[in-house]
Amino acid sequence: MFDPNESGMDRTVRITAGIALLTLGWTGAVGGAVGLAFKIIGFGLLLTGIFGWCPLYTVLHFDTEGGMHRRPAA
Repeated sequence: MFDPNESGMDRTVRITAGIALLTLGWTGAVGGAVGLAFKIIGFGLLLTGIFGWCPLYTVLHFDTEGGMHRRPAA
């Protein structure tokens, strides 16, 4: 579907951080607006980590898949 633009380490960090934020938000350890923000951000991190594609990286022409370099603008 999309070309992956995240390295394995990037994906691991995103999945771990996403699970941590979702856990804090859903267990009630952090409530209110911050808890809601944790859930939204955590869900986004989890999805981008699972799929290996970050839309912000695409917009910025950034890629960690093949090393820290910028893709040439098309």
